[in-house]
Amino acid sequence: KGTIHLFRKSQRSLVGKLTHEFRLVAADRRSWKILLFGAINLICIGLLLMWCSSTNSIALTAYTYLTIFDLFSLVTCLISYWVMMKKPSPVYSFGFERFEVLAVFASTVLAQLGALFILKESAERFLEQPEIHTGRLLVGTFVALFFNLFTMLSIKNKPFAYVSEAASTSWLQEHVADLSRSICGIIPGLSSIFLPRMNPFVLIDIAGALALCITYMLIEINNYFAVDTASAIAIALMTFGTMYPMSVYSGKVLLQTTPPHVIGQLDKLIREVSTLDGVLEVRNEHFWTLGFGTLAGSVHVRIRRDANEQMVLAHVTNRLYTLVSTLTVQIFKDDWIRPTLSSVPIANNILNLSDHHIIPMPSLKASDHLNPVTSTPAKPSSPPPEFSFNTPGKNVSPVILLNTQTKPYGLGFNHGSAPYSTVLNQGLGIPGTGAAQGFRTGFANVPSRYGTNARGQPRP
Repeated sequence: KGTIHLFRKSQRSLVGKLTHEFRLVAADRRSWKILLFGAINLICIGLLLMWCSSTNSIALTAYTYLTIFDLFSLVTCLISYWVMMKKPSPVYSFGFERFEVLAVFASTVLAQLGALFILKESAERFLEQPEIHTGRLLVGTFVALFFNLFTMLSIKNKPFAYVSEAASTSWLQEHVADLSRSICGIIPGLSSIFLPRMNPFVLIDIAGALALCITYMLIEINNYFAVDTASAIAIALMTFGTMYPMSVYSGKVLLQTTPPHVIGQLDKLIREVSTLDGVLEVRNEHFWTLGFGTLAGSVHVRIRRDANEQMVLAHVTNRLYTLVSTLTVQIFKDDWIRPTLSSVPIANNILNLSDHHIIPMPSLKASDHLNPVTSTPAKPSSPPPEFSFNTPGKNVSPVILLNTQTKPYGLGFNHGSAPYSTVLNQGLGIPGTGAAQGFRTGFANVPSRYGTNARGQPRP
């Protein structure tokens, strides 16, 4: 009998995981069209690479790299379908939308690397220009142009369509837009085609094919082989200039930055939220692009202690949800600051702090002309004061009272005073009566002089 392993998970290899996900995508009928175009694309790439080798044309090689980029765009479209099928998981709580952003970023960066490789090869060819054979140069140009345009116009690639519209215009689009305005001024009917700006992928396919046609004619007429290298540099620069804005835009999405075109709208919504009933403060707000066209954010809202949390949460979510589809709101109520308890350090040899509380008073000033009853200076020749209060003055030594109440705040301090009747019985309320000092407490064991301990020893 075999050993039974409880709670053992089956370990699947990376190839097995990719195969499982590919089967999940292939089960959708919409993916069959993309897979068919991908198979045709591979055949076209193989033919074009063979013709590039036979013609020895680097310009045709640079144009073939655009066909390879079309293959990357088809893979990105498959990833987009896969993202729509997948649901958020505990590991990917925001979903899988960032995978298609990563696919667009990788595709555009690889296209730019291919353009840099063409520039490097073209620089070497300027030193020693080889002979170009034009037998299949024009055929390869039209095959690549037809397939690229057919792929771009037949497949609805949502990620690249969004990036091409949201990213900034390339220098090729700007120059063509200036030329289009001049043409549309003469023929207004072409404004719907050329304005406001052309599709960058269609534009680079047409511009590359035009450069190859000029190369073919110049080589056939004058055997000017250097024009092939010049056309390769032009196609590489157009490829780099077209892909660079898309790489920047998708890279900013991966870095979780706030889109510039929504900053003003977000500021307006935050001001509206801060004016809601019960809201005291909106802070720690952070908004970023989760995927293409999806904005996520988190915000902390401080409310009054008497405000309804659920009501405030509903109003805040209702205001921000118009722009932020994935929102996290943290509601916390205002917390009053309680004052801290401060105490004056007192020597332990005076009294036991757990049983008594000291009322601090200014020390007695040494003077021979002070009346023990009041603080009014007494002169030998002057009559006694007209009024004498039965309360100690500001120059009387501290009074020690018995504590009968509970300890405040759990710090070990007792507070309170002796009963009023006890104080009167000891002669504290009648001037001129009581002990020699004139004012005493109601304890028999309390020292008669401030500054001595319970045994009558002087204070150290």
